[in-house]
Amino acid sequence: MPDIATVRVDDLSDNEVRELIARGKAAGLSDQELLQMAESRGLPKAEVEKLRLRMEQLDLIGDSSTRTTTRTARREPRKQVDLEKISQGLLNQQGQVVRDQADLPIFGMDLFYNQERNLTFEPNLNLATPKNYILGPGDKLFIDIYGESEQNYEANVTPEGNLMLDNVGPVSVSGLSIEEATRRIKGRLQTYYPGMGGNNPTTFVQVSLGDVRTIKVHMVGELRLPGTFTLSAFSTVFNALYAAGGPNERGSMRNVKLIRNNREIARIDIYDFLMRGTADLNSQLQDQDVIMVEPFEARVQVAGEVKRPGIFEVKEGENLQSVMRYAGGFTDDAFTDRVSVVRNTPKEKTVSDIYREQFEMFTVKGGDRYYAGQLLDRFTNRVQIKGAVFREGNYAISDGMKLSDLIKRAEGLRGEAFLERATVLRTHEDLSTEVLQVNLSEVMAGQNDLTLQREDIVRVASIYDLTEEFYVKITGEVRNPGIFPFSKNMTVEDLLIFAGGVKEAASLSEVEIARRAAQDNARDISDIIATSVNRDLSPSASPVVLQPFDHVIIRRKPNFVLEKVIRIEGQVAAPGEFAVKNAEEKISDVIRRAGGLTDFAYPKGATLIRRTEFYETESERVRKQKNYENLLARISSESDDLTESQRRLLTRIGEDIKNYQEFTTELEEDLVVKSKVDVLSGITERKAEIAPLKIRETEAIAIDLEKILANPGSRHDLILEEGDIISIPKRLQTVRLRGDVIYPTTVKYEDNRSMSYFINRAGGFDNRAKRRSTYVVYANGEVARTKSFLGLRFYPSVEPGAEVIVPTKGPRIPFRPGEIISVTTGLATLALLLSQINFGGGE
Repeated sequence: MPDIATVRVDDLSDNEVRELIARGKAAGLSDQELLQMAESRGLPKAEVEKLRLRMEQLDLIGDSSTRTTTRTARREPRKQVDLEKISQGLLNQQGQVVRDQADLPIFGMDLFYNQERNLTFEPNLNLATPKNYILGPGDKLFIDIYGESEQNYEANVTPEGNLMLDNVGPVSVSGLSIEEATRRIKGRLQTYYPGMGGNNPTTFVQVSLGDVRTIKVHMVGELRLPGTFTLSAFSTVFNALYAAGGPNERGSMRNVKLIRNNREIARIDIYDFLMRGTADLNSQLQDQDVIMVEPFEARVQVAGEVKRPGIFEVKEGENLQSVMRYAGGFTDDAFTDRVSVVRNTPKEKTVSDIYREQFEMFTVKGGDRYYAGQLLDRFTNRVQIKGAVFREGNYAISDGMKLSDLIKRAEGLRGEAFLERATVLRTHEDLSTEVLQVNLSEVMAGQNDLTLQREDIVRVASIYDLTEEFYVKITGEVRNPGIFPFSKNMTVEDLLIFAGGVKEAASLSEVEIARRAAQDNARDISDIIATSVNRDLSPSASPVVLQPFDHVIIRRKPNFVLEKVIRIEGQVAAPGEFAVKNAEEKISDVIRRAGGLTDFAYPKGATLIRRTEFYETESERVRKQKNYENLLARISSESDDLTESQRRLLTRIGEDIKNYQEFTTELEEDLVVKSKVDVLSGITERKAEIAPLKIRETEAIAIDLEKILANPGSRHDLILEEGDIISIPKRLQTVRLRGDVIYPTTVKYEDNRSMSYFINRAGGFDNRAKRRSTYVVYANGEVARTKSFLGLRFYPSVEPGAEVIVPTKGPRIPFRPGEIISVTTGLATLALLLSQINFGGGE
């Protein structure tokens, strides 16, 4: 091939680079060999590097999967070989284990096996290659040469234990550590790279581990799942124990043996990891290692007030101090001065007490059962004080402590303390109790003071504890009726102020006070005291002072009524709401106030809609609450910059709304309505023939508006009531036909036509029509029915807006075959009987 020493890579085209590589391959040279040859023939290193980069850009360097050499930058992260096989072995076997239940858990037993399996001891493949890692078949090594010379090798350890390096040959590395293998590989490479030797080397080599091989480890002894496991070569004894589920309930946690080449090379104490977090995680397992778990030597139980009750494995010579450390030490409620032990002897059991200072000297023995007791639920120096003192609670007693001393520690007596008597509950040594009586007045004066003892309970009563709580009551026309606390010299005016003042309807000239009867007379229930109060609640000349349990009643004014509103709808000059002027205002009066009827009004169709006694009206309290809410919304929306008076008004309205929401009363009228509904419902329940009760809150009343307007004040002119609605329709021109007619419809009204005419307009009566019961409902709600006389039917007249209703006889029930046979049999019997009678008469 031509001399490439004179080649300038930048001047070469892509095709020329491809041709150069093709010529080298034709000469049997690999890519790396071609680069080495170019350098050996004098091509500068800079040009060699440019050539390598051009080859990579043109993707002319072979894939690492088919070549033994590659660049470091193209390497993938370290991987675990046969990871699926390792995981499959763990998951399948562990899923078959069911843990036995014991009274006390065995310490450390759930370290390697639990339901969540969070602690796996999985080795970290991304760590630097350990120097003591032993190479074996299947390991992949990366060999990087850098410095004056640069080269990279990637090779797997063959089953014979060798590395096959290009142009170098086999290098035996099996059984060597990474450090030892590095020295051996360097010795072989010095032949090809002279710059590696000498005191001042210019070429260097680094050996690192690539993909990690798997190893076979044999798990024997007292394990949950003994057997042979496939593990990572980075695995430690803890990885292997996890794979086997750890020791079983007979296995030792403190004597795990690692055997290699038939020699025991290590013993592992799992308690070191559990108690101190230390474990020999750096000693990796090797292929065909054996891990043996022997049966435990001795176990003890620790129960009671310790933080970690359980069963613990102990070694020969261990003391109680170590066992208590395994158990986590005492709890906060433990009696720490002594621990009791039950120990097995060759014949029977024995009980001993070990005191705290003996823990380090007491040697534990297999089968021991230790118990830590709890503190006594008692106090050595406590006294209590309760009741009318400023600071109730527990206090420490001192020698010679007096009752007066305890009261001073409790910040003294409150003002309502009952000084004539206090009680001291004393507990004796036999746990019997005694009540001691003391006079607090004398004690506070330094006389007859009482010396306290441990567990004494002092109770200081309040004067209010010994009497019934006093209160007064106010009801009626006040803003906030209810019960209020009693105070001395309280008057009716004071109570009214507490109740928020009176309503507009309140009558203050006849206020009644119901006072509990003072005389022991069975006939007298209460004394009635009549008084009067000024409207502005100013003090009266002779105020009545209230007594405990007085009941003040504020009645309504005799003639006070709320405004009544009625409404006119339809054909009047000014429809809308109208306030009732007086108690005798009638329909004609309001029609006149509304401007009279329009030209399109139909007086015959006018209807009065009136509330029944079942109508649920709003109470005055609810109505006033809604008015307040509307007022509050209006003021709030008017301006963001309110005056002081407006802000105070908003505050007062808000308080009133809150009071109305918290205090609601059921009006007496509501109780009356409820009682009527209950009576009617009871009647319909007892009478099966009466249809179920249908409560209506309003009903239509037929009125003759023509007669009312023609003769105002006549008997037809009704007096109006709260909520009345007068509906006056437009002039009507149709008649509606409903019920059992051929074609129910609405037809045009024609003057001087009978009902039969309009029924024929609907196709006539149907087959099942009940003709004699036909009736007419007129536009004003009045009803007229068909009348019969001497076999003749007289149908009512029809007017505009009327509704003709034809009832039905109901469905025809066909005869059943059995009924037909019964009827015919009966008729035949009757005929036979008649023939016999006629025959007898002939004789």
